Amino acid sequence: MGVIVTNEFRNGSRLELDNEPYIIVEFQHVKPGKGGSFVRTKLKSLKSGAVIERTFRTGEKFDEPDIEEKNMQFLYAQDNDYIFMDTENYEQISLSKAELGDRILFLKEQMIATILFYRGKAITVDLPLFVELTIAETDPGRKGDTASGGSKPAKLESGAVVKVPFHLQEGDVVKVDTRTGDYIERVKTAS
Repeated sequence: MGVIVTNEFRNGSRLELDNEPYIIVEFQHVKPGKGGSFVRTKLKSLKSGAVIERTFRTGEKFDEPDIEEKNMQFLYAQDNDYIFMDTENYEQISLSKAELGDRILFLKEQMIATILFYRGKAITVDLPLFVELTIAETDPGRKGDTASGGSKPAKLESGAVVKVPFHLQEGDVVKVDTRTGDYIERVKTAS
């Protein structure tokens, strides 16, 4: 485990605070006219997903969290447990719905995702930035709806609901940003 100093802060940097792992979402170095400079940050808990705001004095040091990452395949969901398998040794782990939070909306069976382990215990999944999912349900487009005008809700195979252009239909495969839940583009048209 290393140490991270405030002047080394970058978006995506990880630090340990109050015995919990966090990732820096946003930071700003502030140099007031009077008094010492400081760093204003937004931190996201890697365990709960909650975002907090904290201010630190310039030069403060923090331990980097004991985080290990493993690429694992999502196998299936059973009750509140989501089962993942290490593709190298076939070892299986489970994460609860609470540990995964909103990320479950973009999980698809057989998908490879990065599992984060904190001090040897699986705590959450780090999804790819973009996933491709099939539209399971959406209202049919109506005559006169154009590709550029407006959007409608569409339920994806994973259960997520995203806004898509009117001309898309059930069976189309779409690319979605997992950070925001926004539709990016149609990847494949329903056959």
